[in-house]
Amino acid sequence: MTVSDDERFARATLCYIAEPCDRLLGRMIQRFGAVGALDAVRAGKAPPGLFSGEPERRRLAEHMDRWRVRLPSADPEADLTVCAKLDGRMICPGEPEWPTQLDALGDRAPYALWLRGPADLRYACLRSIAMVGARAATSYGNRVAADMGAELADRGCTIVSGGALGIDAAAHRGALAAGGATVAVLANGVDRLYPPRNEGLLTEIARTSLLVSEWPPGTTPTRLRFLVRNRVIAALTKGTVVVEADLRSGALNTAKFARELNRPVMAVPGPVTSLVSRGCHRWLRDGVATCVSNAAEVMDTVGRIGDDLAPEPRGPVMPRDDLEPVTRLVLEAVPARGSAGPAQIAVRAGVDIGTARSRLGLLAAAGFIERRGQGWRLPRPRRKGRP
Repeated sequence: MTVSDDERFARATLCYIAEPCDRLLGRMIQRFGAVGALDAVRAGKAPPGLFSGEPERRRLAEHMDRWRVRLPSADPEADLTVCAKLDGRMICPGEPEWPTQLDALGDRAPYALWLRGPADLRYACLRSIAMVGARAATSYGNRVAADMGAELADRGCTIVSGGALGIDAAAHRGALAAGGATVAVLANGVDRLYPPRNEGLLTEIARTSLLVSEWPPGTTPTRLRFLVRNRVIAALTKGTVVVEADLRSGALNTAKFARELNRPVMAVPGPVTSLVSRGCHRWLRDGVATCVSNAAEVMDTVGRIGDDLAPEPRGPVMPRDDLEPVTRLVLEAVPARGSAGPAQIAVRAGVDIGTARSRLGLLAAAGFIERRGQGWRLPRPRRKGRP
């Protein structure tokens, strides 16, 4: 589908004058298209028949007043030019690169997306995982996020996160270290690399993968914008992994959006004494999130049925585990101290003397027992340093 220039300029203008996730504007765009919605804003009058309730009409009038104040300073052509100079682009719903999973947001869907980087957003997000967590992450959390990001990238997954300090940055770095793709969804324009401490990381993501934003170039981040962009992180991906999060955090905000969209939510448990894992533990306790500890368990939760099953966790396999049941009964009857004859062992094992003798011979040949005088016993463990 080809988007007309009028539609493109209208969406670029709406990105400038209105904050994302405005459901009133989203409903207007769904009903009348971006051009029709922008014409209504210019006229200062909502199209007839859109809202039947007086409260909604009043709210829309208030929003329109705010949008019209910003309208004279909107310059969509300049914004598109700045983005192009950064080797970026703006994509609109219906274009080949637009991820169709964003349509699940309904009237909260982005008006458009501003991209910077060589990767194709739609293709990159076909098999993608969101990894989010605390900015004030512990060394444990950073290690888990980096390792899991690298392992998922090795399995062909794109890691999507917010480019913030802490868990976000660790997940991005893990994916890059494995030579995989990673997408940073920003709360500011793609021309601003925020936070400054992650400038090198974000530059590398822009060079090899993709920076994504709902705001045009020049936009600065705010606390509310961080929360709003979290719905895009959740909607782009197959599932969300929370590595570390306190009871009140932006990471849990992302997970809540994922739940609303019926996408799997996973949490990594931390030390029970860790404050930054209290949110993860609460969600695990309440059954809201699935417990995961490695990439295999993540893929088992969100991957393709039959292809991405995690191996069943097992303890160490002991040599005696492979013995057949009767032989194991005879082995259990052999004493560790002193010794016992075949008749005693047969009684203890509950088998006849012939069976006991034959099994004792097999166990001795395999090194499970040793002869002591006229009886049998378990071998004593050798001390270190002694032949």
